[in-house]
Amino acid sequence: MTKPIAGFSKLTKEEKINWIATHYTHDPKDTIRILESYWNQDTSLQKLHDEFIENTISNLYMPMGIAPNFLINDQLYAIPMVIEESSVVAAASKAAKFWLKKGGFKTKIIGTEKVGQVHFIFNGEFEKLEQFFNKTKPKLIADAFSLTTSMSKRGGGIVNIVLRDKTSRLDNYYQLHCTFETQDAMGANFINSCLEQFANSFKSEALQYDAFNAKEKEIEVVMSILSNYVPNCLAYAEVSCPVDALTISLEISPKAFAEKIVRAVDIAKIEPYRAVTHNKGIMNGIDAVVLATGNDFRAVEAGVHAYASRNGSYSSLTHAEIIDGIFKFYIEIPLALGTVGGLTKLHPLVKLNLEILQNPSAKELMQIMAVAGLAQNFAALSSLVTTGIQKGHMKMHLMNILNQYGATEQEKVTVIEHFKTHTVTHSGVVNELDSIRKK
Repeated sequence: MTKPIAGFSKLTKEEKINWIATHYTHDPKDTIRILESYWNQDTSLQKLHDEFIENTISNLYMPMGIAPNFLINDQLYAIPMVIEESSVVAAASKAAKFWLKKGGFKTKIIGTEKVGQVHFIFNGEFEKLEQFFNKTKPKLIADAFSLTTSMSKRGGGIVNIVLRDKTSRLDNYYQLHCTFETQDAMGANFINSCLEQFANSFKSEALQYDAFNAKEKEIEVVMSILSNYVPNCLAYAEVSCPVDALTISLEISPKAFAEKIVRAVDIAKIEPYRAVTHNKGIMNGIDAVVLATGNDFRAVEAGVHAYASRNGSYSSLTHAEIIDGIFKFYIEIPLALGTVGGLTKLHPLVKLNLEILQNPSAKELMQIMAVAGLAQNFAALSSLVTTGIQKGHMKMHLMNILNQYGATEQEKVTVIEHFKTHTVTHSGVVNELDSIRKK
């Protein structure tokens, strides 16, 4: 049985690899070979990667592709996407091309407000706490001045601090609900620093507040932390065209296609089982751009799915309608992003991807990502209501299956040609490959 290890982080990279290979894998030599084969040959670049996180032993590469032909507010974009799932980049590209000659995508920013909270326990009367807060609020902001000076110069800073009574849900629990503008920074460090300063000032002022009794002076701050739920940091994107222009396939009329899309979205609005997969498809597009631009896809995912549940039931993030012969498909989505700070100036590919996107501001990047999500959803729904999702997906997955079974280049050519006229299935590909090899 493997024993716990002390001081693992203090080992050299080679020592860490040797330890994990020896204690947790069947073939230590092969483990070491695989891990080292994914090191970057540029030692300075590998050192940079090693220092992104702790206990680095190798790099797990993901494919980076480009989805071209995105016309957004009359400007043409090629969007970098980092993702391992077959067909995502192809689907986004197909949707971009489809809408290119129909006016493209129109976008706007609805809001950019971000949120943080000081969570605390107060044993006393709410009226007294409220009076104390109203008196202390200006000092909370003033005490954070050294933290906000630089952000304020860029047009950001503290927007507001509000006292919230949450005692109906948890005894003696209150919040300082704080809102911020962080401009082109995602702003996590800025927000958390401000919150911790608010908490310290709030506690120290309470100790000196004469209207509080001894018990009330002892405010217990439980934690001070930003929230990844940002319902007022919203991007909007839409596409629209006359229904008659929705020529997607010879097998379905534009009118029938538009109506099916609307019904598919309506189902995702009221059926959570469908909505989860519907929104997952949207996030295929968004997460791929989040990763490509060095942003936090876990934070974006958490905030988006919370937003999808804001009305009490998990629901579709996209909307579709037909009014006076015009089909409109649109999305409103919360996206807290940054184009400065974090990996944006450290990771060479992130820097390059932002350059490919014409070095967007955070607001512009929000709109680009909203478009990526909308395009991905349109492509998925188009397949679902016509040929079905598997036909296109399995064709894209074909190469993965061939690589999994070690197909040669000639075998790949032969198998791909065969499946131009046959339905792609995993077993079908394996059987065809076996047949070729037997011959």
